[in-house]
Amino acid sequence: MRKNIKISLAAAAVTALALGVSACGTASDPGAKTEGTKADTTKPLTVAASPTPHADILNFVKKNLAEKAGLKLEVREFSDYVLPNTATQSGEVDANFFQHKPYLDDFNKKRGTDIVPVVNVELEPLALYSKKIEDLKGLKPGQTIAVPNDTTNEGRALHLLADNGVIVLKDGVGIDAKLSDIKDKKGLEFKELEAASVPRALDQVDAAVINGNYAIQAKLKPADDALATEKADGNPYANFLAVKKGNEKDPRVEKLAKLLNSDEVKKFIEDKYTGLVVPSFGAVK
Repeated sequence: MRKNIKISLAAAAVTALALGVSACGTASDPGAKTEGTKADTTKPLTVAASPTPHADILNFVKKNLAEKAGLKLEVREFSDYVLPNTATQSGEVDANFFQHKPYLDDFNKKRGTDIVPVVNVELEPLALYSKKIEDLKGLKPGQTIAVPNDTTNEGRALHLLADNGVIVLKDGVGIDAKLSDIKDKKGLEFKELEAASVPRALDQVDAAVINGNYAIQAKLKPADDALATEKADGNPYANFLAVKKGNEKDPRVEKLAKLLNSDEVKKFIEDKYTGLVVPSFGAVK
């Protein structure tokens, strides 16, 4: 009888464990939707970021503002647009700073993640660059333009080209435009590449639409080098601090959000990037 009781208790424990795992998801499943867990506010806040300008801005905060605000901050750099979100979802990092709202909305929808924005920080205007032609009139049929291949940045790139008369998009096409939405390519060819790879392809194509952060790394300057530049006014592509849903009220996150919207950070952005990056503080719309 005692042996049977032991077996029953063991079986119940296994069943309870299995139910717990299935209900909460696992750390190895970055798409598992779970509410943010209660953070240990004695630990440093670890933030995933693209190297430039995001990590640069965070490191400025770390070196100049964080200690006075009582914030321990660690910055972890990523060179792509996927891992910062999956690492935030899994809890490998506490937050990230690298993306805009259209990209995050698309990422959450496709990956089943629940990352949410906290506060806008800056905007990196997209621009068209070339090492082979000097102005838009130099683009001719048969030439090739490289564009980012992720949904939102490709749409953003195509709208930049359409706004400057390089192509014509179909009527009513939204921000998620894709190559099949081009009504008139005007004889041009397009090469889709991962956003980080586009600057490296500039020598192999006739022109390329490059994200602002990667343009900085490639030492490109919109004012001097761009054939066309995205307008900042009314732009929906401001980059923000983001966390897994449920962690918005983590005191460390709230401290960092306040510091990222400070006058000191505004001056740092304006002085360091001279138009390549512009402050875009406030609530995410």
